Amino acid sequence: MPILPATILLHIPDGFLHVLVSAVCWAITLIVLGLAVNNTRRELDERLVPLAGIMAAFIFAAQMLNFPVAGGTSGHFVGAALAFIVLGPWLGLLAMSAVIAVQALLFQDGGLVVMGANILVMGIVPGFVALAVYRWAGGREASAARRNLVTGAAAWLSVMVAALAVALLLAFSGTSALGVVLPAMLGVHALIGLGEALITVAALSFIRVARPELLDERAAVGRGGWVVGGLAVALLLVLAAPFASGHPDGLEWVAESAGFLGTAQDAPYTILPDYTVPFLGDSGLSTIVAGVVGVLLVAGLVTLAARALRRRELA
Repeated sequence: MPILPATILLHIPDGFLHVLVSAVCWAITLIVLGLAVNNTRRELDERLVPLAGIMAAFIFAAQMLNFPVAGGTSGHFVGAALAFIVLGPWLGLLAMSAVIAVQALLFQDGGLVVMGANILVMGIVPGFVALAVYRWAGGREASAARRNLVTGAAAWLSVMVAALAVALLLAFSGTSALGVVLPAMLGVHALIGLGEALITVAALSFIRVARPELLDERAAVGRGGWVVGGLAVALLLVLAAPFASGHPDGLEWVAESAGFLGTAQDAPYTILPDYTVPFLGDSGLSTIVAGVVGVLLVAGLVTLAARALRRRELA
């Protein structure tokens, strides 16, 4: 049986989905990503370019921190709700896609054939649902207490619809019966979603206190010292990664309980497997170094991509 990454949660490995289901997910994802690129090119707010890189770095780092959940399971932050609410749907989706792609390509966290499915269930579906709930409930204009409540509800619901999407994909693939996998996925992710809600509310509250102009379309952003501070926060989160919960989480727990964990396929290559550096072994230092590489890489990729789109729009 293959050893799955500790941060599987909603990262689907190759082997869980039928190839036709994976192909359909890729088709949907590529269409939506195409829309994201075109809309970002037309609508990108230049102030959000550095924030997009920092947001992607924060989400990557936060996803390394598994927190314990009842019943010997664990969960980790997804981040789609936070990215879409702060960056908007299109730039937020590009940031989430970069995180998921780097996790799969560099850290073998999530399969390559099913990467389209992972972007769909961890970026597109939860992000748009969270943003719709947040805007429908007037989160931006609400009082502080109501805004936090709306943000938390949107984040929790984003995890639940993501879990629902994964359950449906597994059922369509014939991997597990819907009557088995659906209640299991929704049950465990109802608890994991509470952690998602708390982290999302805390992150948005911090941004509103530290740099409220980043959330105000009418305000001008001052000096860029907050960029260094934001990157420092992401790197500090990586330092805590070796102390994350080692319990199976989300999808891994469901897969083991439902008996289809063994269908997961190993990646065809390894670079920094399971967020470790091979020559440093399976140690805390190895995890930290791998995490630092990931944080800097996703921050750089998203920032460069946003700047490139901005330049093409100006041209």
